[in-house]
Amino acid sequence: MSASHGTKAVVAAFFANTGIAVTKFVAWFFSGSASMLAEAIHSVADAGNQLLLLLGGRLAKRNADREHPFGYGRERYVWAFVVALVLFSVGGLFSISEGISKIQDPHELTMWWLPLLVLAIAIGLETLSFRTAIKEANQVRGKAGWWEFIRKAKSPELPVILLEDLAALVGLVFAFAAVGLTVLTDNPLFDAIGTLAIGALLIAVAAILAVEMKSLLIGEGATKEDHAKIARVLNGNPGVESVIHMKTLYLGPEELMVAAKIAFPPQTDIEHIATTIDDLEKTLRAEVPHARVIYIEPDLYIEQPEIAPSTDHIVIQSGN
Repeated sequence: MSASHGTKAVVAAFFANTGIAVTKFVAWFFSGSASMLAEAIHSVADAGNQLLLLLGGRLAKRNADREHPFGYGRERYVWAFVVALVLFSVGGLFSISEGISKIQDPHELTMWWLPLLVLAIAIGLETLSFRTAIKEANQVRGKAGWWEFIRKAKSPELPVILLEDLAALVGLVFAFAAVGLTVLTDNPLFDAIGTLAIGALLIAVAAILAVEMKSLLIGEGATKEDHAKIARVLNGNPGVESVIHMKTLYLGPEELMVAAKIAFPPQTDIEHIATTIDDLEKTLRAEVPHARVIYIEPDLYIEQPEIAPSTDHIVIQSGN
């Protein structure tokens, strides 16, 4: 579900940014505004990023094979990380460079009304795109706050689009203010300062995205809520003596792997063990639908000296 909602937001953002980029380039060509050029490059980077997100979603659908037995779900994380790099380099660093250049060699604006008109239209279009992203995110984020949703979401598309659209809107406001102040004061320094502000904004957003995508690429476990559900299912089965330990890992945005070692009473026959494991798998998938890869290892519980847990995934601190 989150993938389909993310795709809608990505497509809406792509068409909006493509149209906006063309109009911004036209306005820059006739006005010479550095802020306008920075915003045009920003929109080009955003449109390219949306294509990268769509590419990642397409590649992630490939079936598992011998080389990648757990599938290609993390392709979406890889391309979302590339988006952060593009936003940093193409958007942020270019804007910073252009702003410094205009401070060193300022140029007066011509046809000043054109960039202001284009920026006003762009603000309206970006608002519609941002509204679409918010609408799609509201259908999957539940009761989580916006920052928590961006930090904890396992599907990268919606958080990326939300941050990009927010940065685009703020950047447009910066550009509008910079061009407006330049016109009112006849001082092109404001235009250059606006360009620097846009660059700093894009670098900040890129850094946030890079940190979040890095965490997903390294591998994140189940949320606290899902972890508690899984532990409750394993411990609640009457055929299980105890859970020795359990680990979880997201193989992709909608595919969670669960690995657990569970203790059975001594002398338990193999048929009872197999039946219990089958029941556990069915119950786990019913309680946590995205727990699609499940490995359960039967064992005997052996008392050992108590040791400090190394991760929050450990349910019982002893075992074979």
